Amino acid sequence: MSAKDQIQKTIEANDVVLYMKGSKMMPQCGFSSRVAGVLNYMGVDYLDVDVLADPEIRQGIKEFSDWPTIPQLYVKGEFVGGCDIVTEMTLSGELDTLFEQKGIGYNKEAADKIREANA
Repeated sequence: MSAKDQIQKTIEANDVVLYMKGSKMMPQCGFSSRVAGVLNYMGVDYLDVDVLADPEIRQGIKEFSDWPTIPQLYVKGEFVGGCDIVTEMTLSGELDTLFEQKGIGYNKEAADKIREANA
């Protein structure tokens, strides 16, 4: 199976997927750590894919999304963005709205606390 096929299959089989460096419990870069931290704190159930474990996936995800950086967040098969976009969406409340529209469970109180801490 090609990297593109494997990525497509993973994104279709899981509601929320984070392609990152490292794992949700042990991120290997600051940007991956920030996005995983937001999702973890908000109690989102997501699959973490460590791109460092597979060079083909690491390159393949960049080509798949036409986005040059990692991490990359996917919700219900849709590419959401990388660290800056996810951070911005979290602080503006757009990520809450996206999760609500897509039927993804998350802790609204935790999301509000993130915004309060960054106000």
